[in-house]
Amino acid sequence: MKKTVLITGATSGIGEATARAFAEEDYHIIITGRRYERLRELKKELEAEFPIEVLPLGFDVRDRHQCEAALDSLPEGFRHIDILVNNAGLAAGLEHIDQGDTNDWEAMIDTNIKGLLYVTRLVAEKMVNRGSGHIVNLGSIAGTEPYENGAVYCASKHAVHALSQAMRVDLLSHGIKVTEIRPGMVETEFSLVRFHGDRERADNVYHGVTPLTGDDIAEAILWAVSQPAHVNINEIVIMPTQQANAYYTYRKPGKNTKKNK
Repeated sequence: MKKTVLITGATSGIGEATARAFAEEDYHIIITGRRYERLRELKKELEAEFPIEVLPLGFDVRDRHQCEAALDSLPEGFRHIDILVNNAGLAAGLEHIDQGDTNDWEAMIDTNIKGLLYVTRLVAEKMVNRGSGHIVNLGSIAGTEPYENGAVYCASKHAVHALSQAMRVDLLSHGIKVTEIRPGMVETEFSLVRFHGDRERADNVYHGVTPLTGDDIAEAILWAVSQPAHVNINEIVIMPTQQANAYYTYRKPGKNTKKNK
């Protein structure tokens, strides 16, 4: 019997790459996001290439009622969720705390923390009733290494770090695994969203660096959930070779050296 994975924020970047990685491993997949047309296209592509079923769910994780409506109405064949990948998240703005945009703050808190909680609450209850499951939370090195101009984003990822550790304890007796993935610099739409569509500022983030890709993170997620039943990977910190931590990055002179995969 094929397993089922639910991936939030699957319209691009790490979420989309993770959906492709699980499709290659013969999982049925529930993909969620706000851009439903992208989800439909991804479903069409994956089902054409692999012998799996893909269920696209268009909803905003920031809205508790939308989360409940979508996940409470799952078709029978998708109700048994073996793996939850809490990938939906964003950074918005890059300013000192006294100059931050409160709309940006609310978007980050509502998505990165509350959205993760809403989806986890709905899925974890079913996992507890079955006595099995694996939850993967996408954190960030910002969750343990706060940096200038990123106070609220870092705070939100600190919350993901704490929640991951607390979930592991809360769900321990139910046989449910919990893993946190904390990447460094990953080139996705992340910086484009952070800078509100400013392509030049977004590209400059990766100047002189070969960053991680969504595929790199998807491979780490797949490895973590593929361990034997008695093995839990509590957390993975994964970085580009040119980045030591949130503060130290070696940038080669000249053009962007980003990796194409």
